[in-house]
Amino acid sequence: MMAEFDVVVVGSCNMDLISYVPRLPKPGETIHGHKFSLGFGGKGANQCVMAARLGACTAMVAKVGDDVFGGNFIQNFKDNGVNVDNVQVTTEASTGVAPIAVNDDGQNSIIIVSGANLMLTAADVRQQETVITQAKVLICQLEIQPETSLEALRIAKQHGVTTILNPAPAQASLDPELYRLSDIFCPNETETEILTGLPVTTVEEAEKAADVLLDRGCKRVIVTLGEKGCLCKSSKSEKGIHVPARKVNPVDTTGAGDAFVGSLAFYLACNKDLSLEEVIQRACHISSISVCSPGTQTSFPHKKDLPQELF
Repeated sequence: MMAEFDVVVVGSCNMDLISYVPRLPKPGETIHGHKFSLGFGGKGANQCVMAARLGACTAMVAKVGDDVFGGNFIQNFKDNGVNVDNVQVTTEASTGVAPIAVNDDGQNSIIIVSGANLMLTAADVRQQETVITQAKVLICQLEIQPETSLEALRIAKQHGVTTILNPAPAQASLDPELYRLSDIFCPNETETEILTGLPVTTVEEAEKAADVLLDRGCKRVIVTLGEKGCLCKSSKSEKGIHVPARKVNPVDTTGAGDAFVGSLAFYLACNKDLSLEEVIQRACHISSISVCSPGTQTSFPHKKDLPQELF
């Protein structure tokens, strides 16, 4: 069967409600903030929008609340060219939200209320099986119920769809099947430490930790290392590939990992002639551009604004 979609994402939608304050309030205290912004977030939504902005034909499988944020979310997907036929609306919970307070030093406190994200079930995914089987690449994360991501990955593997799991937020006791179903397992350094119990502060340490993850059944491991770039490993017997990051002056690193994962999926689906190293280099390049602007999705570049050599 011909793939109808380049990239399908099964994942989360969270509305970021960001208040900028001189300092974080104490319990029982009311303080004045100096700026407020609303942003579309959630790892799943971010990764899907990034792939779409690069030109991938994308579809989102998610659940939002029957409220103003849910309606805004669906419209934002449409504005970015994302297929929303499989974004369900529930009256049983609100759209996921993340009220965030950011102080003048850039420190923040975040409350995530997952809401409708947790209402997306494995049964829902089975009902929407067709969209997954029509994908070239499937992306999952852990901001929805783990068994929902598990079911999506199972369906994808049964139909020869390339799978990417971004195990975030990390859970120390991950279902072993999630490793085995991942063609590409893509944690950041903090998530890698939680999953393996090993320190990941250098490229060499990342390689040792990647070996542990490969032992658990992942086909390939890509550890994102922030300003140090990425480490990719496909087998314990071969040395990992280290792709350094471009030197930039970051303004806001929020969403950089999602920009990387969305870009990675785009290149795997749409540029099959590229080597994995080249795919990672290009995804790193786009991620490094995203940190030079404020916000999450607002910082994700569009294809028309990127250097032509990336395509």
